[in-house]
Amino acid sequence: MNNHLSQCHALTTLILLLLLHAYGQGASSNEIEVVKIGAIFTLKTINGRVSKIAIQAAERDVNADPRILGGRKLSITVHDSNFSGFVSFIGALKFLVTDTVAIIGPQNSVMAHVLSHLANELHVPLLSFTALDPTLSPLQYPYFVQTAPSDQFQMSAVADIISYYGWREVIAVFSDDDQSRNGITVLGDKLAERRCKLSYKAALPPDPRASASDVSSELAKVQSMEGRVVVVHTFAQTGLLVFDVAHRLGMMSQGYVWIASTWLSTVLDSASNTSNSLNIRGVVTLRPHTPQSRLKQEFISRWKHISNGSVGLNPYGLYAYDAVWTIAHALKLFFAENGTISFSNNTNNLGGMVGLASLSIFDGGKQLLDNILGINTTGLTGPIQFVGSSRSSLHPSYDILNVHATTGYRTIGYWSNYSGLSVVTPEKLYRKTANRSVLNQHLYNVTWPGNTRERPRGWVFPNSGRQLRIGVPNRASYRGIVSQINGTHVVQGYCIDIFLAAIKLLPYPIQYRFILFGDGHKNPSYYDLVNMIASDVFDAAIGDIAIVTDRTKIVDFTQPYIESGLVVVAPVQRLKSSAWAFLRPFTAPMWAVTALFFLLVGAVIWVLEHRTNDEFRGSPKTQIVTVLWQAPLAFKLLN
Repeated sequence: MNNHLSQCHALTTLILLLLLHAYGQGASSNEIEVVKIGAIFTLKTINGRVSKIAIQAAERDVNADPRILGGRKLSITVHDSNFSGFVSFIGALKFLVTDTVAIIGPQNSVMAHVLSHLANELHVPLLSFTALDPTLSPLQYPYFVQTAPSDQFQMSAVADIISYYGWREVIAVFSDDDQSRNGITVLGDKLAERRCKLSYKAALPPDPRASASDVSSELAKVQSMEGRVVVVHTFAQTGLLVFDVAHRLGMMSQGYVWIASTWLSTVLDSASNTSNSLNIRGVVTLRPHTPQSRLKQEFISRWKHISNGSVGLNPYGLYAYDAVWTIAHALKLFFAENGTISFSNNTNNLGGMVGLASLSIFDGGKQLLDNILGINTTGLTGPIQFVGSSRSSLHPSYDILNVHATTGYRTIGYWSNYSGLSVVTPEKLYRKTANRSVLNQHLYNVTWPGNTRERPRGWVFPNSGRQLRIGVPNRASYRGIVSQINGTHVVQGYCIDIFLAAIKLLPYPIQYRFILFGDGHKNPSYYDLVNMIASDVFDAAIGDIAIVTDRTKIVDFTQPYIESGLVVVAPVQRLKSSAWAFLRPFTAPMWAVTALFFLLVGAVIWVLEHRTNDEFRGSPKTQIVTVLWQAPLAFKLLN
């Protein structure tokens, strides 16, 4: 076994030496009249095809303006990694021995970790807008630059969506490679900050090795669990396979929640007829937000011509175009500062056992990197700046899309690191004070799987869970309270409606079944019904069950929602309103008796006060007026 490994190592070393020698010889014989840039993508993927077209368009546009590079020409070579890390590594070596000053890529984070070590040694900047692993730290990989928002922001957006709808447990389905695995780790941290958690992680082989059997095995486990909120963080090929298998297993039905990372939005934008597929209807996905602008609109109008209609444009095509212009602007400043493209050997660090002495260090690499990081311009994707020590994008934001049954997909809102979830575009919110309060988070209505607008609860009892046994009195009278629909096992009534309304308020679903108690010809004994709860025949009972002392000793009751006691039932008559409405409280005889007592009290007061009180003397008219004036007061005191 050791001899076999030694032979393989020797053969690999020989191949590398031949490649390095061949390319090194070619590079040494040519003067630098062009500025060479490499690009590493898997051209069989959607992002690979879109990126290649956008990069070549940007190359033509840069070379069409001699003011950018001072008469020099930009030469970009695209290398197809073909899903292979080894081929990616060979492509990077090919670029690095031919005086390449920068590399766009690689496409995935697995190779970004590997090639960043080479970039650190050779001082060649790597710019990637698809390798968005949050662990690609600038402290460890100073020459690696993420030109699109890191997955750290995407996972923050996903966590905010989950928290917004009140779900607490999430299942993650992901490709088991560096980018997806580390993204899910960040998602777990972001969920924990919002008092949510990842209940299960379903790891799948990365593209293109994932098979239908691999996916079926993991989704079968997911289906047997309580959680119904699933986040899919894979690449396009595996992701579409996940939804295809989920559809066959009945997991794209009502009650499930599917949230896909940005891979799905690239498929929706670039692939034809995917949005009409039944397999992904109701899914919520994210797309990197790029503000509307004249530059972007002009490029979109050019896209069909430059792509020959082979693939649709997605945001990563815009990032690819901007990556070329970012390097071009950095080179323009580099040459304006009298920088020269020169390379020097460093055999002490790079010679070693495999003979990498042909690899040269870019002398101006640090200066070019500083120019890239200091850039402040506007491209197709909006403002291009690298902020702070983390080099994050300025105002990272995402569109939140909902795959719709009739219109393909629609935007239900936006997420930005500045203000969270909103139905207003991030550009408008940047003009206001940031507000991340819960009351300020908004999204439009979503059509969930199963073509429903009702928010899924996100959690169910497992298939093995026991249903609650709910005893229901089969009454013969007052059937509006609770009754059985004739010929069926369905029950209805006021008490049933109260129970169902209470169930909807619970943060989790409950499986239950109604069991009728009684024959329906006479009202059953409620004492027997309550005793059956105590003896574990029923788990609960619903009905007009009075709360009495003996029953409270063996079961618990809810708060009463129907008042018991004596009531007076009176007919309601509608009367026309008039100016004499104040007379209606009493009948005419009652008013006559009241007036008689009124006069009688007045007369008594006059008799008592006439001899001693001067106010009750005078003319008869004066005495009558005084009696009428004093009588109401005396009448009130008597009452």
